[in-house]
Amino acid sequence: MTDSQDLDPRIRTVLAEHARLSRDAASLSSTDDLYQAGMTSHASVNVMLALEAEFDVEFPDTMLKRSVFDSIASIRAALTDLVGA
Repeated sequence: MTDSQDLDPRIRTVLAEHARLSRDAASLSSTDDLYQAGMTSHASVNVMLALEAEFDVEFPDTMLKRSVFDSIASIRAALTDLVGA
């Protein structure tokens, strides 16, 4: 498993390409609220699908909630759980 230093740039790339943020994903802190930064619920679905492709994982139904995708830190934690499982 890669550590968070490897995960964060990949997560930020996915966010930059799919989240439709009003701010540059590189300028966000890991705890900034992505929805406040402009991500819509529709865009969050695109982010989820792109993360699944990027990390070769599948988010289970129990993780399909706003809180999993509301920050880079929460996405990292979910991916760590999925890849580590």
